[in-house]
Amino acid sequence: MTKLAINGGEPIRTKAWPQWPQWGDEEKDQVLQVLESGEWGGFNDAVKEFETTFAARHSATYCYTATNGTQSLEAALRVVGVGHGDEVIVPPYTFIATANAPRLAGATPVFVDIDPATYNLDIKLVEAAITPKTKAIIPVHFAGLPADMDALVPLAEKHGLYIIEDAAHAHGSTWHGKPVGTIGHIGSFSLQASKNLTAGEGGILLTNHEDLAGKLWSYINQGRQPGGAWFEHGILGSNLRMTGWQAGILLAQMTRFEEQLQRRQENARRLHTILAEVDGLTPQAWDERCEIHAHHLFIMRYDQAAWQGVTRERFVQALQAEGVPLSVGYTRPLYDQSPLAAPFSRHLPCPATEHACRSEGTWMHHSVLLAEPSAMDDIARAIFKVREAIQEL
Repeated sequence: MTKLAINGGEPIRTKAWPQWPQWGDEEKDQVLQVLESGEWGGFNDAVKEFETTFAARHSATYCYTATNGTQSLEAALRVVGVGHGDEVIVPPYTFIATANAPRLAGATPVFVDIDPATYNLDIKLVEAAITPKTKAIIPVHFAGLPADMDALVPLAEKHGLYIIEDAAHAHGSTWHGKPVGTIGHIGSFSLQASKNLTAGEGGILLTNHEDLAGKLWSYINQGRQPGGAWFEHGILGSNLRMTGWQAGILLAQMTRFEEQLQRRQENARRLHTILAEVDGLTPQAWDERCEIHAHHLFIMRYDQAAWQGVTRERFVQALQAEGVPLSVGYTRPLYDQSPLAAPFSRHLPCPATEHACRSEGTWMHHSVLLAEPSAMDDIARAIFKVREAIQEL
C-alpha cells in the first residue's frame, strides 16, 4: 500500500526548487556602475536604458518606470481623469492593489465575476455593471494569461471607457502576437520581488497614446512639464521615479528574461499534457489567442467531488509533503476585505470567484516552472501518488 509523505512515507521530491529571484555577476556589475556614477536616483542613465529596452520588448512607444505597481495603477487612473464619484470595474479575484488603486484615486471599485475557466474578468458580465459613473475598466491578465481583449476593447469603445491593463503577472505575454500593456490605453506592470521580472520593488507604465504619455511623465515627476523649468509644476503630481539601483538590476534581469520565459512555457505545456490524464485537476484554460503566456502562476482548479470529498486544503498539504510547493491562493474575494467592503465598493454576484476562493483554486509560483523538465514528472508522480492513496487522506 502506498504511504503518503504526509503520513510518514518517503516524499517524491526532496531536491530544492529554483530560487527566486535569480541573480549573478551581471547584477553586481550594474549596481557598481550606478554606485560609481554618482547619480543614484531616477535620472541615472540606467533608468532610461531600461525603459527603452522594456518598451521595445513590448512594442510600446512610451515607457515610464515607477516606484511600484500599486502606484503605477493609481497614476494611470489619475491621468485618465478618474476621481471622486467615478466607478472603475475590476475583478474580485486578484491582488488587492488592483482595487486599492481606484479607491486611492477617490473612485469606487465595482467587482465583476471571473470566468471560471481562466480566472480572468468575465467580459460577458461587464456590461451589466456599467453605469453613468463608470470611467474605466481594469482587466487583470491573471497568472500571465491575457484577459479577452477581443471582447473588452469594443465594449469599452462602445461606452467611452478607458482600459487600464493590469499586467503585473504578464511580462512578455502576447495576445494575437501583440505584447500586453498597449492593447488598452495604459498598461501597468509590477516589479515586486515575486514577479517574473523584478528589482525587489518597482512598476512600469506603457502607452501608445501621446497625450496620455505626457500626462504620465508629468504625474511621475511632481507635475513638471516635459521640457519645462525644474521648479515649474503645471499639474498636481507625485514623485514615483525609480532609482538607478533598481534600473541597473532590471537591465541585468533582462539578460535572462527570454530564456526564463521560454522555459516556463515549455514546462507549463508539459504539465498541461500530464493533467489531461487527471480527473478533477484542471489547469487554467490556455486561450489559443495567447501565443506567449508568462505563467507568473501555474493554476490548477481542484474539484473536491472528483477526489472523493477530500478538501482542497488537505490535498494541498499532501502535495506539499511530497515536495510540491502548491498553495491555495486567495481564500476570500476582494469585496470581503475591510478596505474594499461596502460602502467602499459594490459588486455583482460573483459565484465563480466564491468557488475559486472557497474550494477550487490552487497555485504554483513561476519559479517552479524554471526547474529542469524532469521536475514536472516529479509533480506528476506526486499527484498520481496522492490519487492512488486517497483513502489515506
